[in-house]
Amino acid sequence: MNSLLKSSKKLLVGIGLASCGAAVWAYLGVTEDKALLKATALYDQYIKNQRFFLEPVHATTHKWDFNWDKHHADPFSKTPDGRFLSEEEEKEFKEKLDKAKVTASRHLLLIRHGQYNLSGLTDAERILTDLGRQQAHFAAQRLKSLNLPYTRLVQSTMARAAETASIISKELPDVPVEQSDLLREGMPAIPEPSESLKDCYDRLARDGPRIEAAFRRYFHRASPLQKQDSYEIFVCHANVIRYFVCRALQLAPEAWLRFSLHNCSLTWITIRPGGKVVVYTVGDCGYIPPDKLSTT
Repeated sequence: MNSLLKSSKKLLVGIGLASCGAAVWAYLGVTEDKALLKATALYDQYIKNQRFFLEPVHATTHKWDFNWDKHHADPFSKTPDGRFLSEEEEKEFKEKLDKAKVTASRHLLLIRHGQYNLSGLTDAERILTDLGRQQAHFAAQRLKSLNLPYTRLVQSTMARAAETASIISKELPDVPVEQSDLLREGMPAIPEPSESLKDCYDRLARDGPRIEAAFRRYFHRASPLQKQDSYEIFVCHANVIRYFVCRALQLAPEAWLRFSLHNCSLTWITIRPGGKVVVYTVGDCGYIPPDKLSTT
């Protein structure tokens, strides 16, 4: 009798455990089914959303313009009136084309001026601070350490840029120095996004055409007569350099204010013979100690 009762108890316990397991399984199964149904619905909604496939997030707006500097030789052997050249004319044309072929690259090294006196009322009073002079020395040492065959140093005529260029020139005494009013600081384009447009249009009318003229004067591929790569230093300003980067990469000019440059940082842009442009660095300041960095 006792053994029968013990067996009955074991049976009841087993039935109870089985019932609990079945209940848990049923609950989890329903929960999993609901989660699966929800996930399936979300997937169906996603996969059926044609906008995701028809409207790419990063759509290309235009292809690269290889003749952006208007120095690209025309490879088509036609006369201005559309007539194809004769064999003799085509031979002569190809000889001229070969002579006009660019084979060298131009490397433009753009240096922003050092920190300067923001309280100055005139440009003559906005000279470098002690920190700005230290930054200029670091930039000069960096340019010297690169040991490149610099062909010229072009400086803005504003006081802070001229003083920075003077410090650099002491480390590179054999490099000819030029001055350019075109490189002076200003408003190159209406930035987007822009917090305030106050006085922007007046400044743009005054500065925009001049800075664009600076880009067209200094940014172009090498002359066909140039056989070796050239390296040129430009000491100017943050707005000017940022605008040059956007224009050189054929990006929207109004994006110039979306990035910042440290004082005496280096931006290196190379123009290839075929019209391609490569930016090696933008605002490189690794040669300046961290406690000597500034953006004013």
